[in-house]
This record gives sequence, structure tokens and C-alpha cells, in this order.
Amino acid sequence: MIDKSLPLVDLHRHLDGNIRPSTIWSLAQLHGIALPVASESELAPLTQIQGRTSDLLAFLEKLDYGVSVLADAQACYRVAYENMQDASKEGLDYVELRFSPYYMGRKFDVPVAEVVEAVIAGVRDGEKAFGVKASLIGILSRTFGAQACWQELQGLLAHKGSIVALDLAGDELGFPAHLFEPHFKLARDAGWQITVHAGEADGPASIWKAIRELGATRIGHGVAAKNDPELIEYLVANDIGIESCPTSNYQTATVADTRHHPMKDFLQAGVAVTLNTDDPGVSAIDLAHEYQLAYDVIGLSAEQLTQIQRNGVHQAFISEAEKQSLFNGALQRASGDRG
Repeated sequence: MIDKSLPLVDLHRHLDGNIRPSTIWSLAQLHGIALPVASESELAPLTQIQGRTSDLLAFLEKLDYGVSVLADAQACYRVAYENMQDASKEGLDYVELRFSPYYMGRKFDVPVAEVVEAVIAGVRDGEKAFGVKASLIGILSRTFGAQACWQELQGLLAHKGSIVALDLAGDELGFPAHLFEPHFKLARDAGWQITVHAGEADGPASIWKAIRELGATRIGHGVAAKNDPELIEYLVANDIGIESCPTSNYQTATVADTRHHPMKDFLQAGVAVTLNTDDPGVSAIDLAHEYQLAYDVIGLSAEQLTQIQRNGVHQAFISEAEKQSLFNGALQRASGDRG
């Protein structure tokens, strides 16, 4: 279902939600960290979703196992590097990896700035080793409150030239957008793009707030937009993309069933929808799985999936020249395959 003559991109992928069970086990052994299982083979049911969870917060608890073994900056580097290896194995041409440095360093009090520095190094070394282009998006974890997010933001701003955008993730219902307006003003002043998790655990009003109060030009998940025709029109008119993650949306009970995921309606309305993995390590999926799911279950046509691939490049937080380079590279590769 993937058009190999077009670039394959993933714009909504949590680096700290893609930690291999083998790495969790290895780091736990290395640092003497106790896990509630006796072997690596028993880890998967704890660290990966089995079916679905009750809600978003229950889903997020699965991520805690991965970050619970990030005992130092080197562990953060390893996870970042392995994310790039995974992107290469999936055949991605470009990936935007988002991460919450406060969340990653919290268990062992690894300073936020050290986490950021290690992640940048791991991703850049992974780019060189595996040939996948990557950009980094910093996350403010709203669940820990506005003050912790100030600490997180300062650590990200210390390396602002290596970050392309800022995101807000976590407890959408408990920590609304207005609490973070000053944070996002600083981010915009730094020249960063803005993407915000909204319309996942809350309604359309949360998406409006992400746009009007935080300056979002892309929306993570955005499922609730289906309930507001005026919002749909606004997204189309202002080229604000929706980063769809259908497996994740089912697993968090954001959608009742995948067959009725609103992706198709969004596409038909002209919204710039992209298809992404969210937390592939937790969901135990890859991007090819999401494309097959969109075709087989959601009922998107091959033409619609091609449009989604194009949307991914169009919505990427990179320059027009870099976008054209991705298209050229994919065409060249496809020509070589045919030859």
C-alpha cells in the first residue's frame, strides 16, 4: 500500500515510546534496576499493549517501563540511536522524533539538558550510520505541571538549533492549553514550529485552544475535530495538518473501533492528514502496519494513501529544498528498482 516512488515519512513518533523490550532488559541488568519479571521474554505483556487500554492515561503507563531504566545520559543516547536504526529498518526516508526530556530523566534525576544533548547525539550519529533524515521535536509533558515544563523548556532551548518544533503531550483534560501559553510564546520566538496533542482525550475545544492559544500548525491525533464542521473548515483553509495514529487511537479508546476512524472523512474534507505510528514500541507496530490497516480496515483507497504520503512531506518541519530532495531521492530509488 506504500508508493515506493514517494518518500515514506513518520511525523508523529515518540522516541521515548519506542524503546525495545530487549533494551529495557539490557539496561535494567546493566544498572541493577529491578523489573517485575524474571526474564526478557516476560517483558512484552508489560511494555506493549495487549488489545486496548481503558483510556489515554492507562496507555501512557506502558511508556513508564521504558523510561524507568534510563539511568544516565548514555542510556538516553542508546535509545535515540536505536530509534534511528528502527526507522531505517522500516524503510523511512524521513522521521520526526519527539521526546520529553523531563520524563526521560525523571526517574534517575538525569538533568534535562543532559538528556537533550544525549538524544541529539544519538539521533545525529544514527542519521550518519543508517542514512535516514531526522528532525527532533521537544515535548513539554503537561502531566507534570507548568513549572516542570519550564525546566523542560529551558533544557530544550539550550540546544534550540537542534530542535525544529515544540509539542505538548500528556494529560490533555487535566492540564489545558492556557497554562502553557508563555512556554509556547518562547518557543515561537525561538523560531520553532508548533504541533500539539489535542482532540485525543478532550473535545474540539481543545484543538481550537491548541491553535489559538499555543499557535499550533499541526495537531497530534485531532480525532475530536470530526464533531466540529467549522473546525474542519478552519483546518483546511489554514493548512493545519492532522497527525493520525489509528492503532494508538484504538488502543487508548479514543475511537470505539478502527473501522470508523475519522481519517477518511478528514481526507474527503481536504484536511492534510498524515499517517504515523505514535509509540511503535508500545503498540508493537511499524508504519507499514498502519498503511495496511488504513487500507484494509479504514477503507482508504490507494489514491488516498498516496495523498497521505504526499501530505507527510508537505507537512514536515523542513525546508522546501529538503522536501524536494526527499521527492528526488524516492524517484531515483524507484527508477533504480525498475532498472
